[in-house]
Amino acid sequence: MSEESGAGPRAARVLVVDDQTVVREGIVMLLGLLPGIEVVGSAADGLEAVRLVGEHAPDVVLMDLRMPRCDGVEATRRIRARYPATQVVVLTTFGDDDSLFPALQAGARGYLTKDAGGEEIVRAIEDVRSGEAGLSPRIQRRLLERLSAAGSPPDAGEPAAREAADGRRSSGVLPDGLTAREAEVLTLVAEGLSNAEIARRLHVSTATVKTHINNLFAKTGVRDRAQAVRYAFHHGIARPPGPSR
Repeated sequence: MSEESGAGPRAARVLVVDDQTVVREGIVMLLGLLPGIEVVGSAADGLEAVRLVGEHAPDVVLMDLRMPRCDGVEATRRIRARYPATQVVVLTTFGDDDSLFPALQAGARGYLTKDAGGEEIVRAIEDVRSGEAGLSPRIQRRLLERLSAAGSPPDAGEPAAREAADGRRSSGVLPDGLTAREAEVLTLVAEGLSNAEIARRLHVSTATVKTHINNLFAKTGVRDRAQAVRYAFHHGIARPPGPSR
């Protein structure tokens, strides 16, 4: 988080977007009670959201999806195109694929469902401000399931492909100049662990984990954790999870 001179971390400036008045006002009230959050405005639809982002330059927009006039996906696309310094965290009732993937493709960096608590919302806001993805654990699992089904090489189910992946894994030959530690961090990212969880697992600081992630992102050319997971599966650095039971 950026800091003002002598004042400590600057509060995250947040715009709340939801077409239901009682829900919108409830979210604004909740955020007003949370540390490190400054609500700069609220909007009832996507068109108003885009206009208010232009006026207030919030750090983060908490975006509902299904709204009149302009829905959350289109509003996210316009905000990310016109105001790239503003990040979008979807906060919606819907966690299905038809809602999740269009929102992420439009540029949302976070995705929460409305059963999220205040602590989870704050964490997502902090994550997207620092350049990470702010995804709830359930959404991370859904992405992993989807990527394991669709993100592997076309022939990944064949013995030769599996043997090649196993060979890369056991030989220590890593793609794109990744170090063994960076590959280890990437494996844990593919397992859905947060930076704090990776730090505890590896007995290092969160700052060290962020450095490894920034380095491996730069080397592999991926832009976010979802792409990193796809890369890990594709190159045999991590194994896709088995079928859900």
